[in-house]
Amino acid sequence: MTDVKQKALAAFEEKFGVKADFLSYAPGRVNLIGEHTDYNDGFVMPCAIKFGTAIAARFNGSDKMRVLAVDVNGDYDEFTVTADMQKHESKTWSNYLRGVTKLICERGCKVEGMDVAICGDVPLGAGLSSSASLEVSFGNLLSQACDLNIDLQDIALIGQAAEAYIGCKCGIMDQTISACGQEGCAMRLDCRTLEKQHVKVPQGLEVLIVNSNVKHALVGGEYNERRAQCEEAARVLGVKALRDATMEMLDAKRAELDDVTYRRARHVITEDDRVLAAVKAFESGDLAKLAELMYASHCSMRDDFEITIPEIDGLVEIIRKAIGENAAVRMTGGGFGGSVVAVVEPAKIPAITAAIDAEYEKISGRKATIIETYAAAGAHFTKL
Repeated sequence: MTDVKQKALAAFEEKFGVKADFLSYAPGRVNLIGEHTDYNDGFVMPCAIKFGTAIAARFNGSDKMRVLAVDVNGDYDEFTVTADMQKHESKTWSNYLRGVTKLICERGCKVEGMDVAICGDVPLGAGLSSSASLEVSFGNLLSQACDLNIDLQDIALIGQAAEAYIGCKCGIMDQTISACGQEGCAMRLDCRTLEKQHVKVPQGLEVLIVNSNVKHALVGGEYNERRAQCEEAARVLGVKALRDATMEMLDAKRAELDDVTYRRARHVITEDDRVLAAVKAFESGDLAKLAELMYASHCSMRDDFEITIPEIDGLVEIIRKAIGENAAVRMTGGGFGGSVVAVVEPAKIPAITAAIDAEYEKISGRKATIIETYAAAGAHFTKL
């Protein structure tokens, strides 16, 4: 049993004076390629990571959720189980739970009150989907403990809707890989049809995440603004979503688009192509092609979608220089901070670490956190 699961169980017993009956877990994720394509009905290729959210729980015989957030300074909240759920004025972490509960109740499902202790080790603000991990873990807890038998993909959709309830109109990628990931595999996800292809991580390669320690927050303006720009481009092009567009179509309508909207659309259209090419590179173990695609993705996020920041751009260049040939590295996540992801040979990691230690603080005034991971399994539930 992992530390985070043991911590959740111990915290539950300390807070509520009895042992938990249930343990739910869902991982965070890192997206290898395919950024801001998900809400454009496009393609993404994430993998689940070895960090996640564990929830220990037990029915309490009431209609209330009594919830301890171990990692939020031991914060605590109570709310009534109802489809008429109101958001908490200040506890953002609780609003994810409230949203999931509300949405499950709206389906006509009977959810019983529980005592709950939550413990996670996904680095917050790193762009590794701590929120999706929380939503999926909690949604699967309610489904399994209350015998609702909600499919894991539906749990993911509930988590996505909970984000919208809070104020972030995100795509479906984060919750789907958290719910449905397979150990040792990345996932090529079609965000329109939800068709999944599990793609084995090539032998001899590891996933390396470097947290810039510049925290990002997706709720609010920048993310929703870009989504609106993409929707406007799709409208001008006469397609349902940018997934249906080609560069030829975009260039034919260039005069009808302002420069910013054109570049936003160019990123999404070319990024979809890069995802599909990256799947083939993974399948054939072609690290050189993967490196070309990942860096092109980064440049597109930097120049066309404008979601990188100097610290992230600097990290990518430090890592590229340290790896030399076949440097498969890019920013990952929604942008404006967060992390960089690299697919590397393990022998390269000491050189990467040394380069980051020597160079990153000079350009950012802070240290980076280097996180080695593997492609982990998705959500699971245990009756204790």
